[in-house]
Amino acid sequence: MSTTLTTQDSGQPSEAGRPVKGGIVTWACNPGFPPAAIFPFTPRERIGIRNLYEFQILMFRPLYWLGKDGAAGVDYDRSLAHPPEWSDDGLSVTVTLKDWQWSNGEPICADNVMFWVNMMAVKGDRLGYYVPGYFPDNLSSYEKIAEDKVRFTFNEVYSKTWVEMNQLTLITPMPKAWDRTADGPARASFDKDDIPAVYDYLVSENGEWTEEANLHRGGWADSPVWSVVSGPWKLKSYDLDGLVTFVPNENYSGPHKPQLAEFRQVQNDTDELMYKRLLAGPDAEDGIQIGYLPPGMEITDGSPDPLADKYRVVPQDVFVLRYMPFNFDNDSDTAAIYKHAYVRQALQMCLDQDRIIAEVFNGNAYRMDGPIPPSPPNPHVSPKQRNDPMPFDPEAANELLRAHGWDTSTLPAGCVQPGEVAGCAGEGVEIGAHMSFTIRYVEGKDALLKLLEIFKEDAAKAGIELKLEPVYGSVMVAEDHSPNVPSKRLWEINTWNGGWSFYGHLTGEMLFATGGGSNFGDYSDPTADKLIDATVHSDDPEAMYAYQDYIAEQVPTIWSPGFPNRMFEVAKNLRGVEPCNPYGLINPEDWYYVED
Repeated sequence: MSTTLTTQDSGQPSEAGRPVKGGIVTWACNPGFPPAAIFPFTPRERIGIRNLYEFQILMFRPLYWLGKDGAAGVDYDRSLAHPPEWSDDGLSVTVTLKDWQWSNGEPICADNVMFWVNMMAVKGDRLGYYVPGYFPDNLSSYEKIAEDKVRFTFNEVYSKTWVEMNQLTLITPMPKAWDRTADGPARASFDKDDIPAVYDYLVSENGEWTEEANLHRGGWADSPVWSVVSGPWKLKSYDLDGLVTFVPNENYSGPHKPQLAEFRQVQNDTDELMYKRLLAGPDAEDGIQIGYLPPGMEITDGSPDPLADKYRVVPQDVFVLRYMPFNFDNDSDTAAIYKHAYVRQALQMCLDQDRIIAEVFNGNAYRMDGPIPPSPPNPHVSPKQRNDPMPFDPEAANELLRAHGWDTSTLPAGCVQPGEVAGCAGEGVEIGAHMSFTIRYVEGKDALLKLLEIFKEDAAKAGIELKLEPVYGSVMVAEDHSPNVPSKRLWEINTWNGGWSFYGHLTGEMLFATGGGSNFGDYSDPTADKLIDATVHSDDPEAMYAYQDYIAEQVPTIWSPGFPNRMFEVAKNLRGVEPCNPYGLINPEDWYYVED
């Protein structure tokens, strides 16, 4: 149940073959995460690579497309707009739409952009990318200046790189067909007063965000709303058993038009089940043409590759931050303990990343010591994080807890010295409190469970008890990250075996700024906010270094080993998959079969 990691040196496979138009590709979804949201104005409880970059974006294109030929940056060929044009004072930027159209024949125009920005202005707190104080709050004005042009004027000068890659990329133009309510057409593209009713209507067409048995999914393909698309694909069907089928959008205006007849996404309950389907081969009755090698199933000792005659391995290395967030929105006595940085530091010192990389990931992973991923290679990782990470040291963690008034001779450690002065446990921690935390994790992921078991074993050496609670993936995310629901305030630490895939410059406003739309643990720190703000105003690398060094030391999340988003297993006669997009997007319109 394993394979080697031998891959092509670069680019496309070298085997010759005559391209064939048509055919079907079936892609294996991550266990626990079927597509759960089609409305691209997606809240934090449904935001993530599965819904956004592997589902919605196939149909609904953002204003700017990130990643070109496997490298970082903007791909203007695939973008809906031409490169942005800046005013001399650096305050205003004008965006000009290309002469493209929606699948219903209507032009993609400035009104469609205004529709989205109006929705952000009114319902921004329901968008997982929204950060209070930033777009569109940081605009002095935004206006349609021509049928194909919108001008944005900012309240101060920001980094142009950040504006283009982290602000303008938030915009997914929405068609006139979406500007309506159950009673008929509306004018939300022009009048923000119409936004609340239009938003509610679109959510009703999506189905309730957190409802797992979402019967609306079966009707998405026939919806007069979601059938109007700007991307190269449209939804043909969504079976309630999890099979999603796309067909080409025949009216797609952009380049790279689909060569396949269909693109299917199939759900698997566990990594084990998905791997068995790979073993059966791409031509089996229930075969898959693109699956992935579950982390930890690799073999590096020269053993035969059981998939080598049918598939090739393609690592999907993306800008992803692997971590386990703490819940700072939890008011329990237990949360009062980990809200102290020294406790979080002790926990981090108990995670043996080097051992996990060797034993769980067979060496196919790397350390994650702060908020900037070191892979793919980039210039933004600070010298301190490259050379002086927080070491694995349970004994030092034990000493740190003892120095703050904890008796670590028992498991879990108990507080024997409450108080807020040096040598005491800190505010909110009472005598007799216990160093015991629950980690909720996604079931069906063998490597994740092995990682957590090692973490639990080593944390015990410092007097920290970790209790592991398995939960179905999308259920856990919905329960733990939905605002204004009781379950959101109950969890302590969680992990969905993923992290955060960056769609933009590697700044931290969405993840760690107060109120950030994807700040899943509701971390808030004035110093962090100030340092984050410096990174969005300047391209000075020292600003990025200062931000990440502070966040790394504060440990608002437990940093865990990074690894390729997936080790794709690609059918040998399928081309166009490489090079992989560094932001985690996929382009099945580029894929095609060859005939030997």
